[in-house]
Amino acid sequence: MIDVLIAGAGPNGLMLACELALAGVRPVVLERHAAPTGEPRANGLVGQVVRLLDRRGLYARLSGESTPPSPQPAFTFGAFPLDLTMLAENPHYVLGVPQAQLEATLAARAAELGVDLRRGHEVVDLRQDPDGVEVVLADGTRLNARFLVGADGGRSAVRRLAGIAFSGVTDDRSISRTATVTVPESCLDPGTGGLRVPGYGVIPPFQHTRTPRGLITWAPFPGRPAILSTKEWPDAPVGDETPMTLAELRASAARVLGADLPVEVSDGPGLLRRLTSGNTRIADRYRAGRVLLVGDAAHVHPAIGGPGLNLGLQDAVNLGWKLAATVRGWAPQGLLDTYETERRPVAERVVMSTQAQSALIGPGDEVTGLRELFAELLRKPEVTGHIAALMSGADVHYPADPTDPLAGHCAPDVVVHGEYGPVRLAELTRTARPLLLDSTGAFAEAVAPWRDRVDVVTGPLRGTTATALLVRPDCFVAWSAGEAGTLRAALTHHFGLPAPAHSWS
Repeated sequence: MIDVLIAGAGPNGLMLACELALAGVRPVVLERHAAPTGEPRANGLVGQVVRLLDRRGLYARLSGESTPPSPQPAFTFGAFPLDLTMLAENPHYVLGVPQAQLEATLAARAAELGVDLRRGHEVVDLRQDPDGVEVVLADGTRLNARFLVGADGGRSAVRRLAGIAFSGVTDDRSISRTATVTVPESCLDPGTGGLRVPGYGVIPPFQHTRTPRGLITWAPFPGRPAILSTKEWPDAPVGDETPMTLAELRASAARVLGADLPVEVSDGPGLLRRLTSGNTRIADRYRAGRVLLVGDAAHVHPAIGGPGLNLGLQDAVNLGWKLAATVRGWAPQGLLDTYETERRPVAERVVMSTQAQSALIGPGDEVTGLRELFAELLRKPEVTGHIAALMSGADVHYPADPTDPLAGHCAPDVVVHGEYGPVRLAELTRTARPLLLDSTGAFAEAVAPWRDRVDVVTGPLRGTTATALLVRPDCFVAWSAGEAGTLRAALTHHFGLPAPAHSWS
């Protein structure tokens, strides 16, 4: 019997597979497409997920840089520019890589870890009992697994077959058009990289520009074709019966801006897409017996602000260690259920954020008045800081001991000054094992019964006021320095009873 079957080899399914493999579980990944589609989708990673990838050694592979990620000095929220330089602590990170590159990098990492990736296999049916799940593939093959995870997107077959409802709304009031384009050199603003439009002005790069008639976005990605997008709210619905054309996009841009935009189709493979509706939905349950959902299979929402991969990849990392602990037999009672109790509220918060932004970019004079007020508020550092934490996911706080000021929060970027010199937390978490950082060595005896599954690093800590931190595999704090008894309680709560017969390694 297979320990874990994962349906879907997108970023979330591959990330989960890597997490399981790091924890000593060898999953099988099923992907219905025979080869990567290369279809343009997400254009980058936004938020705390960038730090997470650094903590798995993947940031350098994706960015080509040897230095740690740095916060982004500016971003956008609801077509407002956010000046993040005013913040004492900026939590917002951005990594501009296309989804195809992310998937290729994660697939290569999964192969290194021994993950069995099977392309051209589509799940069409499933049956489960208390001991496992039987999966039926399109070619009639039957596979048996202890657990099945649906990472198969917003139209998830696994979610449907498991009988999990997908509650929410469909919004067909707006229409979005997107294409990869080229523009004359004379239309590029050399100072900003923006797009000069005669009769309108400059459209700044990588920001949503709103007018009372719609929204336009200009994204001149280095080394690849630029992307132009528009969004309108037409009086009458527009069907998807006819293919999208560049002339249609130009006409839309002219309506939004009140001026003609000289763009041409880019050379080579590109994107020419029209979307006439959008969904905002969250699965009623993230788990049905031995079937679980991750990423878009569990939640879909507007793409504004780019929160999708930030949410989905962190779902995968949260689920990975809990599912591995369950498979390997040392998970405490109820650990797997905390995947939903911790991650579903985060999805609800992302939905709130994207809905608020969608309202702020809408047409009409009333929205314009609301935006004037909102612009005043964003001049206050405390408001911009709140928005930045919301968009980046830095405000995520899991239920924890209320007397522990750090428990439940994402671990800070600690540096340990140990026997071999300073080491960043990001270098210590690449194995995805639980980790005790102990500045004095005072907790060695308390943690000893859990050393089969918890690593210990001793040395002075910089970047935190705590003298010791217990860090979960998903890089959230399980406990910060208190009495040895509270450490043992935290170890038991998160990592089960000490059981030398069960070894993580």
